[in-house]
Amino acid sequence: QVQLVESGGGLVQAGGSLRLSCLASGNIRSINTMGWYRQGPGTQRELVAYITSGGSTNYADSVKGRFTISRDNAKNTVYLQMNSLKPEDTAVYLCNADITTYPLRRIEYWGKGTLVTVSS
Repeated sequence: QVQLVESGGGLVQAGGSLRLSCLASGNIRSINTMGWYRQGPGTQRELVAYITSGGSTNYADSVKGRFTISRDNAKNTVYLQMNSLKPEDTAVYLCNADITTYPLRRIEYWGKGTLVTVSS
């Protein structure tokens, strides 16, 4: 019914930048909070950043000052601008969104993820 599709991952060397996008589609009535999670090799999934419908943001300590989350409500899209990338940022990045649908249901949805690889 609702799908989240991430794009923008790839291979970049340390110090470089990438911009991830996540498009939500389907029978969407409204989108509350949208966020990005990541899971690296041998690590548990962690929250990277989230943004509320009102535009409030929150970041993991490890990415503060380097990553910026934003959203375009008209396009049902959330972005993650990643600058000054480090090898430890290597992970599968997953989009998450709290969505209210037609018919009236509110649930968290997940994308399948996009791989970011940062080489030294």
